[in-house]
Amino acid sequence: MRFGVLGSGMVGQAIAGKLAALGHEVKMGGRKAGGEKAVAWAKKTGRGASEGSFADAAAFGEVVFHCTLGETALDALRAAGAGNLKGKVVVDVSNPLDFSRGFAALSTKPGESLGETIQREFPDARVVKALNTVNADIMVAPEKLPGESDLFLCGNDAEAKKKVTEILRSFGWKTVHDLGDISNARGMEAYLLLWLQLYGKWKSAAFNVRIVK
Repeated sequence: MRFGVLGSGMVGQAIAGKLAALGHEVKMGGRKAGGEKAVAWAKKTGRGASEGSFADAAAFGEVVFHCTLGETALDALRAAGAGNLKGKVVVDVSNPLDFSRGFAALSTKPGESLGETIQREFPDARVVKALNTVNADIMVAPEKLPGESDLFLCGNDAEAKKKVTEILRSFGWKTVHDLGDISNARGMEAYLLLWLQLYGKWKSAAFNVRIVK
């Protein structure tokens, strides 16, 4: 399968690396083709790995992972091109965090989420929010944590969520909770405020949650 990964940072490299290790073809996209991080990743990864611009990666992928910072998300997706995203599953991994006041806050308005904003601006894309509630290394290797823990996703398209769930299971996730339509990205993104508090307390990102009913 062909994947496009938008973003060459820690999250983009973790997801792109896992997909390539699973035998998929992966094109990592940046603001422009030939970015230092993306070129180094493609060279290190080897077979099936390539790089280009955001638009190149979006056009290449049957499924597109959006892995840029929340503050640059819309700019990155606009650069990727609505036409290149049309009809495709777009997995939004970003979080709308604002640290400008010296502490973590959400940059979205009350009653909104970045996931919803992306779906609204790109109505022909099939946006699924997922993987934003865990650290990059845990996203692609849940076995690093002792015992099982849970993951969440949401989106408007049932088939898109089914496809993303299959991808997440190939990453090693056993329990994936479908929270419903894309409006539920509000809760998934807001969880990051608690996540950051826990990270600050424990000085470690090696944790996750498990739902016990």
